[in-house]
Amino acid sequence: MARYVGAVCRLCRRSSEKLMLKGSKCVTKCTLDKRPKPPGPQLGRPRRLSDRGHQLRDKQKVRWGYGLMESQFRRAFARAERQPGITGENLLVLLERRLDNVVYRLGFADSRAQGRQLVLHGHITLNGRRTNIASCLVKEGDTISWRPESAKTEYYKTLIETIEGKTTPRWLSIDRQKLSAEVLSLPTPEDTEAKFDAQAVVGYYSR
Repeated sequence: MARYVGAVCRLCRRSSEKLMLKGSKCVTKCTLDKRPKPPGPQLGRPRRLSDRGHQLRDKQKVRWGYGLMESQFRRAFARAERQPGITGENLLVLLERRLDNVVYRLGFADSRAQGRQLVLHGHITLNGRRTNIASCLVKEGDTISWRPESAKTEYYKTLIETIEGKTTPRWLSIDRQKLSAEVLSLPTPEDTEAKFDAQAVVGYYSR
């Protein structure tokens, strides 16, 4: 499976915004705070972005934020476009329903990348079944929990002690003693806490 293997801090510098790609490290040791300029040679005064450039930047922000490659993101957009309603909002909801994102939202991981790793390594079960498909979409009534064998790991034991201080979205319910959760409802665009313009993404692909 293709994935980005470069320095993620460069992505934050490129977008001029913290994308929280390293979880808590983005708060305590953020490269953007020390080097706010975009990567690469600085050739005098920065050029003014066109409307197309702003659309591209917003598209890249959401793609990098959720950790998707371009082909994966295009498929998600195509699926959102086929659904009834507003395409931009449909896209946000689809991305929020990804299993790796849900694992991150529940506080099982410090970042979406770590959540994806937990899923790919088979530590997470969906409705009692082990799954290693990070792009799997959860639906209302689904249960997410840890595999019994994974509950013996040091990471799980540390998580039990630290998860109390983490917040959970209203569309998810979590039992912090057993580290199991349930999807109470599908997320809304407001639940995504998006820091980008979804309509700009639609505009980018509409050309």
